[in-house]
Amino acid sequence: MFKCVALVGATGAVGRIMRQMLEERNFPAQSYRLLASARSAGGTITFQGKEHKIEELTKQAFQGCDLVIASTPDDVAADYLPAAIDAGCTVIDESGYWRMKDGVALVIPEVNPQDALNAKGIIASPNCSTTQMVVALKPLHDAAKVKRVVVCTYQATSGVGVQGTKELIEGSHAHLAGEKYEYTAFKHPIAFNCIPQIGSEKEEGYTSEEMKMVYETRKILGDESIQVCPTAVRVPVSNCHSEVINVELGRPVSVEEARKLFAAFPGITVIDDLAHFQYPLPSTADGSDEVFVGRIRRDLSHPNCLTFWCVSDNLRKGAATNAVQIAELLAKHRFGK
Repeated sequence: MFKCVALVGATGAVGRIMRQMLEERNFPAQSYRLLASARSAGGTITFQGKEHKIEELTKQAFQGCDLVIASTPDDVAADYLPAAIDAGCTVIDESGYWRMKDGVALVIPEVNPQDALNAKGIIASPNCSTTQMVVALKPLHDAAKVKRVVVCTYQATSGVGVQGTKELIEGSHAHLAGEKYEYTAFKHPIAFNCIPQIGSEKEEGYTSEEMKMVYETRKILGDESIQVCPTAVRVPVSNCHSEVINVELGRPVSVEEARKLFAAFPGITVIDDLAHFQYPLPSTADGSDEVFVGRIRRDLSHPNCLTFWCVSDNLRKGAATNAVQIAELLAKHRFGK
């Protein structure tokens, strides 16, 4: 088992889920070091039945650790994680900073586990919107080769962090009361509204969130020829991202075949019965580690295209779960458990 696991960002929303999962799944580690910002350091957290002191994240805090799981802003990951590598740690990173760097593995365990096993140093976990889409695309890609994807995301406020969901709730109350509300996490009111921009402006009118889906999809699937046209929208839902995915394949795939491919793939649950109003909802996925797929139908405009609806908990499979699954993959490979 691992000698010492450092959790960076241990007090954050994703960090809390990571702690819960590591405890519930009896992850093989002798000890843990819980690291956070100076603001959170000094407090205590009950973890695995005993009190753990929250330590301040410093470049010396990784000494004696052999695995680091980090959920931090990009600038923190850029500044501190090289010190973890220098200390001899394997690093699993949730931030966006390392994902597209040369030599850094970008991993979804159900999709490209070998990339994690062959990695040297930092292993990056993808963006939440990319993760659920690529899990759903993988069985189709294996069967018929994905050529082009048009995706529209409907992303929850929890993707911004605790403040995003706080503003959704408080802003909704203010809206219903006819009162003004000062938003800080969003450029526009999110209550009873949709915001068709997530991230900063990038090339040709696309945003940083959208371009992550383009580049990360190609890297994870190992195919630079895949074309991706994304639109990312923030919606007034507290948790779980939803996506409409239209995929062009190398050959026609029937709805029946696609449904079987999805159902047989690890990590995907199919809910697809339109006649009985059965399809995935954010409330379905909330608190789950699965990627849910439904509304599977052929594209009326193209014989090689399918369209489907995809929902997943962005804090779990989109972040914490994927990182813990990578850690479990490494543990099984190294220690047989």
